Amino acid sequence: MTVNLSRERVAAPTAPPVKPVVLEVVNFALVGGSGVAVNFLVFNVLLHGLHRAAMVATVAASVIAMGTNYLGFRYVTYRDRASRTRRQIALFFVFSGIGVAMESGLFYAGYHGLGLAGPVESNAVKAASIVLASAFRFLVYRTWVFQHDAHRA
Repeated sequence: MTVNLSRERVAAPTAPPVKPVVLEVVNFALVGGSGVAVNFLVFNVLLHGLHRAAMVATVAASVIAMGTNYLGFRYVTYRDRASRTRRQIALFFVFSGIGVAMESGLFYAGYHGLGLAGPVESNAVKAASIVLASAFRFLVYRTWVFQHDAHRA
């Protein structure tokens, strides 16, 4: 019988590396998820709690969530990208504004156009509008807003 007393360690098999875009999508979803929570909270407080008009509630909620999302995207999802510039901030808010308009238009179509105005239905319409507008936001944020810094690459 032979006993091996050497101090060599055998490396454990490593998992294949995760593609950067997968991590980006996960971080985008985490930050976006917190924005969605803010969006729904403000929306429901305004619409169902304070009985404000549906379009006022959805636009206000989206704008407030947009502001909180900027910090998360800048310092979490895209922290490895180019540093903050006026151009980046302007592009973020321009594209976010387009996203708010898309989200609001989709919400309007479901809430007023299809008559989905009850508490459950209005939240379902809000959710669908957020998902569709978020796909647009993901593409434009990663392509134009939070670009890779050429000096770091």
